[in-house]
Amino acid sequence: MALDINIEELLVIEYSDLLINQVKGNWATKNDKMLQYVNLVQRLCGRLESINFRHTPGAQNEFADALATIASIIQHSDRTHIDPLENTLKEEQTHCTHVEAEPDGKPWYVDIKSYLEKREYPPESSEN
Repeated sequence: MALDINIEELLVIEYSDLLINQVKGNWATKNDKMLQYVNLVQRLCGRLESINFRHTPGAQNEFADALATIASIIQHSDRTHIDPLENTLKEEQTHCTHVEAEPDGKPWYVDIKSYLEKREYPPESSEN
């Protein structure tokens, strides 16, 4: 998604310390399926001007998911830079709904991207 909307600098918040270190090349990847994934991520990272990884414990993963959702819908007048969000972590548990793949094969954010670019709602959207 970041490459699709021409992001040049990216901060990745990931709950898997193992995955971060494998992508950064600090640790070896032994599983063949995982190796293909890590190699793909490394190639994609090479297409960005700057990428940083931040580890967040699994218990805080809901927070990272919420930040990703917020980041995908923020309107910002300067499309080349988005200011960091300041936040506090609450001690209460949060609940979220799992997002399934779209049946049309397009990324889940395609309607959001279309709205941000063209200010058009999807044809099937309701007044709500």
